[in-house]
Amino acid sequence: MPTYEYQCKSCGYRFEKMQSITAEPVKKCPVCGQNEVTRLISGGNGLIFKGSGFYITDYKNNNASPANAKSKSTPASTESTVKKDEKTDKA
Repeated sequence: MPTYEYQCKSCGYRFEKMQSITAEPVKKCPVCGQNEVTRLISGGNGLIFKGSGFYITDYKNNNASPANAKSKSTPASTESTVKKDEKTDKA
């Protein structure tokens, strides 16, 4: 539900009100009671992501796990290099 910003022309009081898009705009000022309230145009707040993780819950591939991703990124040549080094250290 969007939040709209209003200002009273009579007393200058500014306030926000959370309303549905189809709701009628506020016309009466909550402070002075005059019917001179206008809705202000604002840039909005944009999109806000809250919670444990947008990517994890919506776009992550369910078949891949972090452990599998690490083992796939390790080149096979690293293992052979380690074995060669072990042989040369013993000699």
